[in-house]
Amino acid sequence: MPRPTIPVVSYPDLLSTTAERQRAIATLGQALENVGFFILEPHPVSPEVVRRAYQVAAAVFALPEAAKVRYSLPQQQGSGGFSSLGSEQAKGYTVPDLKEFWHINRHSLSHAEAPWPQEVPSFRPVMTRLYQQLMACAEVVLEACAEYLGQPQDWLVAMATGGNTVLRLAHYPAVEVAPLGSLRAAPHEDINLITLLCEATAPGLEILTRTGQWLPVQTHPGQIVVDTGDMLQSLTNGLFKSTTHRVVNPQSNNQARLSMPFFVHPRPEVDLTPEPTLVERTGGTAQFPPITAAAYLAQRLGEIQVEPVS
Repeated sequence: MPRPTIPVVSYPDLLSTTAERQRAIATLGQALENVGFFILEPHPVSPEVVRRAYQVAAAVFALPEAAKVRYSLPQQQGSGGFSSLGSEQAKGYTVPDLKEFWHINRHSLSHAEAPWPQEVPSFRPVMTRLYQQLMACAEVVLEACAEYLGQPQDWLVAMATGGNTVLRLAHYPAVEVAPLGSLRAAPHEDINLITLLCEATAPGLEILTRTGQWLPVQTHPGQIVVDTGDMLQSLTNGLFKSTTHRVVNPQSNNQARLSMPFFVHPRPEVDLTPEPTLVERTGGTAQFPPITAAAYLAQRLGEIQVEPVS
């Protein structure tokens, strides 16, 4: 049986007014229906911004633990910040993931008191630029999703405007011996609407196919991986799939890894009840219960042992 592939969508085609746009939207929509993932290539995020972001992220994660914990998430009350190694574990798992991370969200960008590492002064301007460029890219993708779903073009963008979208800087450190059963990121689904993932610094991402196979996904410069989150799966009554994925441990334990997922969230009050026209499109029965984005986020973050973000 041939190994499944992840479809590729051209960002410039999504912006065009020609038949290429309709073909790109069809490819995008069918990918999220059948795979839950697609690759955006080329994309509008500056390669230099991505390079600098990884550079300053590495500098932050290289700080002593005592310096990093001063910016820890529980102390910041929704303002983003640092979360230490072992602080998160996937739903249904009893061992934590082998990662530490730093969150940057809308509150971080707009409030002077939000935590920014003073030890790395260039961190804030670089991450601000990356966040803004990823958000602009995400809005184009959300418009294409809405068009494929037969909804008003601003249907999803309006939900995401003012939402607590999070840029996560994830560091998977080199480990001499991984604890029994621990992965860099155990199998899970994303919580949000969509996720944009710039190329990581090392391989490890795998997605679970419908046939039960793990498919390695290694992004290259100039590519962004996009996937459906649970919230969009609910809104579409399962038409768009929120696919299980994981980050496996490296063959060489001295290989560290950095990645930068961008989790696009709706506003807290957004109702995730399946859209009636999409219920009809998927058989006529709602597969997901009524719930707000805030309630769903709190529920899921409780399951993975991370403090809710406001």
